[in-house]
Amino acid sequence: MRIRLVKSIGASVAMLSVLVFLQPTEMTAQNQPPTASVKTPAAPVLMTAWGEPDLQGIWTVESDTPLQRLAKYGDQEFFSEAQREELDRARAAMLDRDRRLERGTDADVAGAYNSVFLSVKRIGARTSLIVDPPNGRIPQLTPEAQKIAAAERTFRVALLQATETCKANFPACNGGKYDPTPSPRRAELPPRYNTVRINRHDGPEDGALGDRCLTLGLPEFGTAFGGSFRRIVQTPGGIAIFYDVGQGQGWQRNIVMNGSPHLPANIRQWYGDSRGHWEGNALVIDVTNFSPKTDYQGSRENLHLIERWTRTSPTTLEYVVTVEDPTVWARPWTVKQEFTRQSDQDNRIYTEPRCVEGNYGFPGLLHGRRVEDLAFSEGRGPDPATVDNIRGGFLLDDDPLR
Repeated sequence: MRIRLVKSIGASVAMLSVLVFLQPTEMTAQNQPPTASVKTPAAPVLMTAWGEPDLQGIWTVESDTPLQRLAKYGDQEFFSEAQREELDRARAAMLDRDRRLERGTDADVAGAYNSVFLSVKRIGARTSLIVDPPNGRIPQLTPEAQKIAAAERTFRVALLQATETCKANFPACNGGKYDPTPSPRRAELPPRYNTVRINRHDGPEDGALGDRCLTLGLPEFGTAFGGSFRRIVQTPGGIAIFYDVGQGQGWQRNIVMNGSPHLPANIRQWYGDSRGHWEGNALVIDVTNFSPKTDYQGSRENLHLIERWTRTSPTTLEYVVTVEDPTVWARPWTVKQEFTRQSDQDNRIYTEPRCVEGNYGFPGLLHGRRVEDLAFSEGRGPDPATVDNIRGGFLLDDDPLR
């Protein structure tokens, strides 16, 4: 009901905005000569008081579109209405956190967050956010990137080899060998800095970035979290974007607009170095200098983004980004997304983000693992290496959009 109400309000606001911003023609259609063509004037570009295109406001995505197009849709760019309804039903059933499963099982405990905490959006009209390549798929990985990805996956599977998850998901283990004996690799460091959950909690860096209150950052579509907001604030010569995402992992970036070059290559930042300029009505942002401790689809310090933000109406904002990393992908690829303006009053932000669950919960999680280690050393309880503490992690993914 809430989703339908928001959409209804949004549609009404959009229609009202069109009526307000469109200027009437000097001659109505009824008064036009029979041979004259009627042209509808375009909505004027909204401008700030100092003469720049106005992108300000609180924005979010009001539909859920998969990043990549499923192979079964081939070159189909848009879903049919029947397909959208089918996907809506499948996703709603999968994400129904109010249903109870077998008491005492991991699956039942995983539903501790009920549906009140979960945003389920309507499936979008397009079959993928990716608009280039035309097949809607992320380009092929380079041979070196494939080697790195394989090494990381092999390491994570090795830490699961003594668990029932690997036994039950043998094909998903990519040839992983179930063995009740804990892996000899359990004490090894990951092949490179870890950013995902692994079946070990010897220290904070064995957890995912989100578990450690470190958000995923850029690119934009990587921060969606199903219900994220971004607030754009402009001043003469400056632009800041605040991201309200996840469960307190919000963050802010400032766009440098003075025409200065990027930071030196040896200075790396969690959200990269954003340098912007105007091209007509579009804000173009060049982002480089990412930290090697960040990760997007395998890309780290060599990630390069070209973003284009364009106000397309009083209530819509178009975001187009080209993603490039020649060490990871065979070619650049482009994503397009549309944001919808939200009420400044209803969505006002009061405080800086505080990731309370990670700040308090993660130390508790580490303590719990040490208690398990102690119990096992005293002959009580199972070997922690045989217990799946991440429920398979990357092995289990039932999302119908993936």
